[in-house]
Amino acid sequence: MAKTGVFESDPTMVAKATELKKELQRLVKTIVDDDDFNVETIDRANQTLTALKDLKLKRPISWKLHASLACPEEFRCPLSKELMRDPVIVATGQTYDRLFIQKWLKAGNRTCPQSQQVLSHTILTPNHLIQDMISQWCKSQGIQLLDPVQYSNEDGLTEADRDHFLSLLEKMSSTLPDQKEAARELRLLTKKMPSFRAMFGESLDAIPQLLNPLSQSTSQSDIQPDLQEDLITTLLNLSIHDNNKKLVAETPMVIPLLMDALRSGTIETRSNAAAALFTLSALDSNKALIGKSGALKPLIDLLEEGHPLAMKDVASAIFNLCIIHENKARAVRDGAVRVILKKIMNRVHVDELLAILAMLSSNQKAVEELGELGAVPCLLSLIRESSCARNKENCIAILHIICFSDRTKWKEMREEENTHGTISQLAQDGTSRAKRKASGILERVNRAVNLTHTA
Repeated sequence: MAKTGVFESDPTMVAKATELKKELQRLVKTIVDDDDFNVETIDRANQTLTALKDLKLKRPISWKLHASLACPEEFRCPLSKELMRDPVIVATGQTYDRLFIQKWLKAGNRTCPQSQQVLSHTILTPNHLIQDMISQWCKSQGIQLLDPVQYSNEDGLTEADRDHFLSLLEKMSSTLPDQKEAARELRLLTKKMPSFRAMFGESLDAIPQLLNPLSQSTSQSDIQPDLQEDLITTLLNLSIHDNNKKLVAETPMVIPLLMDALRSGTIETRSNAAAALFTLSALDSNKALIGKSGALKPLIDLLEEGHPLAMKDVASAIFNLCIIHENKARAVRDGAVRVILKKIMNRVHVDELLAILAMLSSNQKAVEELGELGAVPCLLSLIRESSCARNKENCIAILHIICFSDRTKWKEMREEENTHGTISQLAQDGTSRAKRKASGILERVNRAVNLTHTA
């Protein structure tokens, strides 16, 4: 008597096996007949074959495969080709599974994958009709689908979070109390949750909506200091998110409002405005944009004021901006050399400011100013006093440029060497760069002395 097979003893399993075999036959035929078949077809054939094996061994078939095998085409995500769990509509009206369209957008794409049209915004709207139809189909097939209300994206945001975000932005065009309440909450949310920072990158209108209370003010006196502080700080929080940096800086009202904030408001507002410019200037394109806008002048003015809370943020912003050549010239023109040298002479934030001065010293006008303002004795005294190798290196690098640009300073350097031996000491025990610069100065100064004696 023949042994009864597993499939033959259970009508349900027979039906499932038949379905799997048909799907496998279709996929294999595609692979064999179509020279242009894709890798996904092979993957699906492997999955189907595995499911057939699992059925034979009485193991449960994965939900993912079972749901995808027979689901109607309109229920499949155009990107994943799988049954959608959380269908959403993009700006062009096409529907995708939230998880996969988000990955598409996060990769920097700003077009609809199906229509190739440019998306006017990247807000994703739930497709409740398709969701209900999928739920009913799953119920009829005995498939348990995740509750769409509980289904959240990779960042942990739910639809309720998104609705709340949009309502907060709407309040920015409401009454002053509503604006203040919403601004405070957005400040806190963007500080704590990277996902809220990312949401500002999903729509070109989000940042203008946020800054509406500041852009609508007719004069600086009309701006509420606490509201300005919250909005500028939120802007700083947004700028931390790498994908936002270009969008934030290129939103036309942003840099002018940051410049206004540098000049007025609470000291925290001014400090955070400087920090925002520093963060945005991580991109070279933003460095150029910020420099052209004239932001270096209010940064230098704030540096000159010298408020302890703002100094580090301002110095960091100026340093970052001056990495590109054209901004060095702007900073020198706007009085940076005088302000920075005065702070260094007063031994204020020497580490940060010396680094900026060393960078600016490649500008000829800066070198001339340094000579006129008495930088040589100041820098030599710093080398003697400082225990920081980097500070000594920056000092001697600046002195090296002065030495080779202005021979009238040779006498000061020679007298310093005769009295203290500062430069020769650094040529012996400085960093490799400091040794080279110090030796270069000594060679130049000694050669001048020898020429004088020969004459």
